Amino acid sequence: MTDVNAIYVIVMRELKKFIRERSRLISSIARPLIWLFLVGAGLSRLVSPRAGMPYTQFIFPGILGMTILFSSIFSSISIIWDKEFGFLKEILVAPVRRSSIVIGKALSGTIVSTIQAAIVLMVFPLIGVSLSAVQALLAIMISLLVAFSISCFGIVIATFYESYESFSVIMNFIVMPMFFLSGAMYPVRLLPAALRGASKLNPLTYGVDALKNAVFAVRTGLMSPDFSFAADMAFLVASSMAFVVLASVMFERKQ
Repeated sequence: MTDVNAIYVIVMRELKKFIRERSRLISSIARPLIWLFLVGAGLSRLVSPRAGMPYTQFIFPGILGMTILFSSIFSSISIIWDKEFGFLKEILVAPVRRSSIVIGKALSGTIVSTIQAAIVLMVFPLIGVSLSAVQALLAIMISLLVAFSISCFGIVIATFYESYESFSVIMNFIVMPMFFLSGAMYPVRLLPAALRGASKLNPLTYGVDALKNAVFAVRTGLMSPDFSFAADMAFLVASSMAFVVLASVMFERKQ
């Protein structure tokens, strides 16, 4: 029960901070909408439709992945603030498992990211995507798992840094390659062999692919997902568990 209480306190603390920062919600939603309606609409003039699907529809799962990526991975910035103000040290001396701290932080990022992804998901009628209630619910469930995996990854990275400035630099260096190698803007199988190999190590790749499975249902040709749904889920679960263990070990060393 001590571990459960610790998780609850951490999650509620982060959610209260998010609710009070309305500008954070607006900016996090504005970014994917700009990519969808401005960048996507512009590139749709250059990319011919395949399988009866405009380019803006093709990148829609990738835009959901972008929403999750930025929100989840930057939610770990709170760890840097906690380090600077001494709150993290108080948590680490508490008689709770380090995995509880990691899970609490990851769950808070997961909830916030999924809320934002659900808001972006609601614009699907504006781009002509047809989603059933089952598909929408499946997309949200996938978003939860993707957000948890990415949040845990952000926590692992955050354990190596002590200042906000250095963390921001390395995050920007990591986030954009993760996005462009995820298959969000183009199919992974069209990438060069070296980049395709890097994509297969990227958890967001499997998250975007799982969202394509949910949003597109059955498609053929370039619009079909790159991996099976079972492979997507297996990688996301395995990566989440690995990141939780790694982050817990790193927190143990920080004690």
